[in-house]
Amino acid sequence: MLPIRDTIRSYTFPIITWLIIGLNTVVFFFELNLSSADLNRFIQIFALTPANLHLNQPWVLINHPSPLITLITHMFLHGGWFHFLSNMWILFIFGDNVEDRMGSVRYLLFYLLGGMAAGVLQALVSPLSEVPSLGASGAIAAVLGAYFLLYPHARVTTLIPLVFIPWFIEIPAVIYLGIWFVSQLFSGIASLGLPETASMGGVAWFAHIGGFVFGLLFARLFIPRRHPAFLRQYPDEYWPW
Repeated sequence: MLPIRDTIRSYTFPIITWLIIGLNTVVFFFELNLSSADLNRFIQIFALTPANLHLNQPWVLINHPSPLITLITHMFLHGGWFHFLSNMWILFIFGDNVEDRMGSVRYLLFYLLGGMAAGVLQALVSPLSEVPSLGASGAIAAVLGAYFLLYPHARVTTLIPLVFIPWFIEIPAVIYLGIWFVSQLFSGIASLGLPETASMGGVAWFAHIGGFVFGLLFARLFIPRRHPAFLRQYPDEYWPW
């Protein structure tokens, strides 16, 4: 199922969402221009490698804290065109509305913390893994968790391909995102016990799970007091219904 758009219009311009998309784009094209050897070195330095975080020996980080920066840098790297475009498209659809509710500064903090929480959970699941983890999907999952909580009446226009006939259908956001989360949860559970190099196509399922749960649990803390998200109904939340 490919989301096309949601039915919620933002009241403010999503400057942080666009800046995040822009930064990811710049970094991705920088990656494309690196040689294979340079790209490998770049990923080794800036991607999140669980073993380098020493989560089972956190005192090591006191003298060597540099791996902690990868909790942020990994969410601006991508492993290919599909990885990059799919993440940016999802962020484009859902990020503006969450930023609209939180405000730009709070939204930026929420996005970064959500991505860090996602990375930590992925590292906790496989703390000795030396396979680099990269991508914005953990942080974007936090945005999806917040959207699930803040816009229960929204709908997502979705493309469902039927052989050669495209079928567009509007699905309640809570159902669309609920199905997405359940699929991540089952895939994550299924990936447990698999070899690290064969972990369900290399997808960091627990980063998605961790980000989404972070969004569900903490989104309300980032809503300004003057803007009570759980009491205020946007007049177009039901549009076009």
